[in-house]
Amino acid sequence: MASVFLYHVVGDLTVGKPEMVEFCETETVESAIRAIGESTEGGIAVWKKRSVVGVMENAEMRQQRFVGILNSLDVVAFLARTECLEDQDKALKTPVSDVVVPNNSLLRQVDPATRLIDALEMMKQGVKRLLVRKSVVWKGMSKRFSILYNGKWLKNIDTSGSSSNSLPPNPNWPSSSATSSSRDKFCCLSREDVLRFVIGCLGALAPLPLSSISTLGAVNPNYYSLEASSPAIEVALKLPEDLSAIAVVERTVGDHYKIIGEISASKLWKCDHLAAAWALANLSAGQFVMGVEDNVASRSLPDFSVNPAAGNNNIANGSGSTRARRFSSRSIGFNPGSTSFGSMYRGRSAPLTCKVTSSLAAVMAQMLSHRATHVWVIEDERDDVLVGVVGYADILAAVSKPPAAVAAANRSCEGLANEIQS
Repeated sequence: MASVFLYHVVGDLTVGKPEMVEFCETETVESAIRAIGESTEGGIAVWKKRSVVGVMENAEMRQQRFVGILNSLDVVAFLARTECLEDQDKALKTPVSDVVVPNNSLLRQVDPATRLIDALEMMKQGVKRLLVRKSVVWKGMSKRFSILYNGKWLKNIDTSGSSSNSLPPNPNWPSSSATSSSRDKFCCLSREDVLRFVIGCLGALAPLPLSSISTLGAVNPNYYSLEASSPAIEVALKLPEDLSAIAVVERTVGDHYKIIGEISASKLWKCDHLAAAWALANLSAGQFVMGVEDNVASRSLPDFSVNPAAGNNNIANGSGSTRARRFSSRSIGFNPGSTSFGSMYRGRSAPLTCKVTSSLAAVMAQMLSHRATHVWVIEDERDDVLVGVVGYADILAAVSKPPAAVAAANRSCEGLANEIQS
């Protein structure tokens, strides 16, 4: 295991992170759509209101107030319900508490001095966000190289600027006023933040980043999929807990599956959620994965009216809704005359894919450059034949493997390659 995970702490990753603003569960779905679009994570943490305002909270109290994480896929699946399509104004005013899936284990509050290796272990076990107290302003030496930043005085310092370890005075220590002012200021670290830190330390992880994802066991074969001819609404009807992406596939010769798109929170991040909800309820999965790409709108929820040529006006213009809407098959790029799903997917509609032989570093770079939470893995010989998916948890597990396990995997692959050549 690389020493980079042992000698760095969570506080090293908080530099430049904005202060967290709690999104309350009593807020409306309409407010949540705006908040998700403006977030840098593709999802927002939802909290219960404080029982007593102005009273200092401990970590346990704060953890109990956390409800779960709400993303675009959750919102679109909710708005695609029949009752929501019939009265969209009412649906947009629905409290977020009725939409978010409660899961208190997705967030964990940690001390800034927590070792990075311990944070990786938490995220491998399913934690998506780390709540970290905002560090005070530092002057002079870098935190990560300071011998005082290994958890010694960060946990034991008092408001007078001296610590229980009787360390000598240091001008780099925060003042008492700075310490007290930062008590209630927190920031959230996501798995993307950890991955960005890791990709900046590739040299320290060598030769692991150059190993293939299949060699490292980072390919997860347990993915969820939906055939292109199936109704897209099936995603909402059987959406598994904590799932943010479903592959849309076509069956090919030999009973294999070819990926043609995906329905995911990252694809729906900045789309028009109302239009996407209508499409989810009325189109096939194949039509949907193309339509949401060509229907990206602003975050201000503009009004739109239904195009009569699109059909289903009885659903789109349901009673009780005063919001005008515009949606047509042409506006989402669907050509009714097309008979082959393969000819419908062009440009941005193509899912993010990699080969089983792709290196770990290449896959990490793909995810970060596209702000994606996952990359679909296809066979090396046959393009688009889906074999698995690589997500944040898979990469974090791969980079934190013991060196012996990585070396054994490399030897196994080298032996297999020699057998094939002979």
